[in-house]
Amino acid sequence: MSASYAIQSLLASPVSRLSNRSRVNQLGLPATYIPTLRRNVSLRVRSMAEEEMKEKATQTTSSPSPKKVSTKFSDVLAFSGPAPERINGRLAMIGFVAAMAVEVAKGQDVFAQIADGGIPWFLGTSVVLSLASLIPLFKGVSVESKSQSFMSSDAELWNGRFAMLGLIALAFTEYVKGGSLV
Repeated sequence: MSASYAIQSLLASPVSRLSNRSRVNQLGLPATYIPTLRRNVSLRVRSMAEEEMKEKATQTTSSPSPKKVSTKFSDVLAFSGPAPERINGRLAMIGFVAAMAVEVAKGQDVFAQIADGGIPWFLGTSVVLSLASLIPLFKGVSVESKSQSFMSSDAELWNGRFAMLGLIALAFTEYVKGGSLV
């Protein structure tokens, strides 16, 4: 505590060049020169709470209304709409995991799985997952409104894209190899 007081008093007092003889400063160290510290008169200190209150006041007065989501069939299923890439990505994620699980369990490659009764499973899963994905969109619920920090809508899109690429790479590798990957 005394050291803190000594440093504060040293910095607070403007002292210029001392005499040529060695002198002991307030810290007990010999010093011949202690710089003069000038105070910045234009320095202004503001609190974070003051800025946050100003931001809240401007947000409440000029907050935009929530963005309306179109529920038209042509808008939802448009090329740049919210449904096509999400549904394809979700199907690819399920397809990739199912293909790898069956391959590890039975040793069948993707083409053997499709030939061995995989088409009805694919069609059933596609219908159920597509309907489950479309119903909220037709009710006006946006994907971004249900997005959280870890499970975000962008993360789902990227996972779906990687699953699509993984499923194609798995089928291509097994075709070139002539058998199952595992």
